[in-house]
Amino acid sequence: MRGDSETYSYSEGGIAVSNLLVLVVFLGLFVGLASGHPISFVLGGLGVIMGLTGWGISCFEIFVNTTFGLMNNYTLVAVPLFILMANFLTASNVAEGLFDSVRFLLGRIRGGLGLAVILVSTVFAACTGVVGASVVTMGLLSITPLLRYGYDKGLTAGIICGGGTLGILIPPSIMLVVMAAAAQISVGKLFLAAVFPGLTLSLCYCIYILYVCWRHPEKGPAISKEELEKIPLREGLWKCFVNLMPPLLLVVSVLGTIYTGVATPTEASGMGAFIALLMTVAYGRFSLKMLRDSVFDAAKTTGMCLVIMIGAQAFTAMFLGLGGDEVVKRAIAFFGLGKWGIFILMNAVVFILGCFLDWMGIVSIVLPIFLPLAREAGFDMIWLMAVIATTLQTCFLTPPFGFALFYIKGIAPEGMTTADIYRGIIPFVVIILFVVALITFFPEIVMWLPSRARA
Repeated sequence: MRGDSETYSYSEGGIAVSNLLVLVVFLGLFVGLASGHPISFVLGGLGVIMGLTGWGISCFEIFVNTTFGLMNNYTLVAVPLFILMANFLTASNVAEGLFDSVRFLLGRIRGGLGLAVILVSTVFAACTGVVGASVVTMGLLSITPLLRYGYDKGLTAGIICGGGTLGILIPPSIMLVVMAAAAQISVGKLFLAAVFPGLTLSLCYCIYILYVCWRHPEKGPAISKEELEKIPLREGLWKCFVNLMPPLLLVVSVLGTIYTGVATPTEASGMGAFIALLMTVAYGRFSLKMLRDSVFDAAKTTGMCLVIMIGAQAFTAMFLGLGGDEVVKRAIAFFGLGKWGIFILMNAVVFILGCFLDWMGIVSIVLPIFLPLAREAGFDMIWLMAVIATTLQTCFLTPPFGFALFYIKGIAPEGMTTADIYRGIIPFVVIILFVVALITFFPEIVMWLPSRARA
């Protein structure tokens, strides 16, 4: 009896220590992020504190092993190559010619210019995978024409921000690479799983623009006949075809080789970067300065991503090693959330954190805590990651710290206020949540393409 009593007492003490640890960790996480410190150092610092508390100086051996394991992850080689591909495409100005062509074709109808922005953003998203490049590029190209033709300021901001953020969902995307590595699933299958959610989101944006401009013609008028006569329809179709072929070739070369199993995502990323480099030559934009700047920028962005991932690895190793996951499980069991309660909670946490953090920080914090619970609950990891990736679209649009809002504000002309931007993005956030619900109730939208891939 005494042994049983001692064991019981020890277990209670262990649970109490774990509960206190988790409380202190989350409090430290909140204080660190609220004070404006970089998330990599907040996560890494908390990991060190937890490690020294639980294991003493030997925790650094664990940090070395986890970091070495991360750097040995072959999948992550695709990250710098996809970033480099995005930099080359931005330098080639491929979006400029495509937008000029598409706007004359679709500008004949109400909301046509808005549709042109979404369609070009969708094509550009399938080539870049970097939101900042997409939002700034499309903003510089389209914000002046949209406002000049009388488009509503809020609708203009919403169209550019909504279209620009498709870059992290429509593959190839560095976010999907990082999420696949964190969840230990196939990058190729996650790429394919995100294709239809991304296209569905783009389609819903187009439907919303057409509806708004049909109900309120003054918010998105058509281009005048005099303007349209500058480029005949046949010439416009030919220019659209010519400008559309290079990015489509890039998309097919990357996703097509993954789908057919000819190349791994890492190999496809290298091929995509090479084709994007050839496009800079074809468009007359190649120079040694462009090449140097693109490579340096890719190196800096990759370094930032890896530093965050190293900090997240340290945090995760110590959090799980000291029983943090068991505390979360007990809390979920106490509230009786069940399988779909975990799913709703996970998406809700992602959405709320999206108001304050970027996708990298959210992935680093949320996935290590919830993925073991999701696996235990029996979720398909490919489907779940595609849904979370769709929810993460909101982190660029939700105030106060949505990065797309800062991008558009930085290039907005005088007269477009922050209130206009916030008002304009609200319907697009609602559309994202609608698509999340849609792919939740109809998982075939996500899983149809991966189920037929050879990769």
